[in-house]
Amino acid sequence: MEAAFWHDKWERGITGFHLDHINPHLAEHWPQLNLPGGTPVLVPLCGKSLDLAYLAGEGHPVLGVELNALAVDALFASLGQTPTVSQEGALLRHQFDELTVLQGDLFQVTPEQTRHCTAFYDRAALIALPAPMRDRYVTALAELLPSGAVGLLVTLDYPQDALAGPPFAVAEQEVVERLSPWFVVEKLASHDVLADNPRFVAKGAPWLQEEVYRLVRR
Repeated sequence: MEAAFWHDKWERGITGFHLDHINPHLAEHWPQLNLPGGTPVLVPLCGKSLDLAYLAGEGHPVLGVELNALAVDALFASLGQTPTVSQEGALLRHQFDELTVLQGDLFQVTPEQTRHCTAFYDRAALIALPAPMRDRYVTALAELLPSGAVGLLVTLDYPQDALAGPPFAVAEQEVVERLSPWFVVEKLASHDVLADNPRFVAKGAPWLQEEVYRLVRR
């Protein structure tokens, strides 16, 4: 997906991919990472997700990365906070207390900006990208994280011909094949979420699984 695709979605308010609540699988499975308090967390392609507030509430300094300025503004507005904004390299840094969002292209983020993040969370990044871009994303993510960084990856899997995407179907086999060169991959759970997603039901998707993985940067 080109940047213009996502800018158009936000400008037209077509954000059905955004949840108006914390992802339940984050709250369920994040404790399984056994992270020390205060561990900084990187959240790529974060949008205006309330998951960032959950992570901050768990005592983590959070660094999100989001392409679209409207999404960043909406995130802080939903929290009732006004961030301090400054230029940081090719991106704009929005910060309030322990929550920071770099607004701009993920592929312009440097390891110097993220080297302190020894944890990460991907709920809507990998599945937001078409197959040709997923390898580039995984490589970029690996370059931004230090060895030993621990993360939670949440994906969707369904018959891809049921919907054009995004979000795209990313099956377990693909997760293992794409990420194993960079990460140790452990599947934690698979949840049947078809009944909770009326868009997929309306499109006739026969099944929809939300799958959760623990990743460790090699």
